[in-house]
Amino acid sequence: MDRVKSSFSIKNLEHLSGIKAHTIRIWEKRYSLFQPERTDTNIRMYNLENLQKLLNVSLLYNNGFKISKIAKLEMDEINHLVHNITLRKSPYDWSLGLFKLAMINFDQQLFTKTFDELMEKLTFSEIFQSIFNPLMVELGVLWQTNSISPSHEHFITSLIKQKIHFLSDKIQNRPALKKDKVFILFLPNNEIHELGLLFLNYEILNHGYKTIFLGQSVPTESLSNLLDQDGNLFFVSCFTIEPNRDLIHDYLDHFTENILKKDGSELWITGIQTQFVETKKYPRIKTFSTIYDLSNHLA
Repeated sequence: MDRVKSSFSIKNLEHLSGIKAHTIRIWEKRYSLFQPERTDTNIRMYNLENLQKLLNVSLLYNNGFKISKIAKLEMDEINHLVHNITLRKSPYDWSLGLFKLAMINFDQQLFTKTFDELMEKLTFSEIFQSIFNPLMVELGVLWQTNSISPSHEHFITSLIKQKIHFLSDKIQNRPALKKDKVFILFLPNNEIHELGLLFLNYEILNHGYKTIFLGQSVPTESLSNLLDQDGNLFFVSCFTIEPNRDLIHDYLDHFTENILKKDGSELWITGIQTQFVETKKYPRIKTFSTIYDLSNHLA
């Protein structure tokens, strides 16, 4: 059963902040930067306030402040300096730390404030590719090292999905400009990793096409209900887990025979499993290394 994580080991702090555990120990001993609690076996354990302080301290330290000076500052002063730095620095430099902080504290307001500030400087596509994508990769590492709990990952992923849905809905209220293609987005049976597919739906809409978004775990047979749509049908999917290496060619053979029957229809797929596709066997199936390669193919 998932418990909300509010106590962190020094290794958790290292993974979350990027500051080595050895350095944290030195700062703690030499400058009394933290006052961690200790377990019965004398292991240091840090709370959320310690983590928040370390994230801010690491930002100051990485921007040229000496740790001896930082250690003398009150938290209000540290927060003020961090705020001033974020105003001057590139969004790529400060937003990741703020999103991680929002995740750890389950702080939706901080997430929204950070996102809105980014949208004033970047397009959503730039934010997703340059900030959200690295964040999700890092979250995978943090989850594997037990630095965060599944509830943290679900919280931040849910907020990102909300933004994509909101922005996609705004575009979808406009009539499609290009009517020669209809894009049908789905994930195969037992595939639930839909964040990339949601982003592709946004990108395709943003390029002026009509989309039909079906989401997770869609049986192949149910796609036949869409074959009477006007225009050339382009099915789009992400094969992250399924169909796996042993099943992928059987899946594509079945898909080609039963779904790609209409002239001009194609299947575009991305994801880890596409590395196992023998593309020469399937003239109406295109594979892409990343969702961004697929998105660029729209241009």
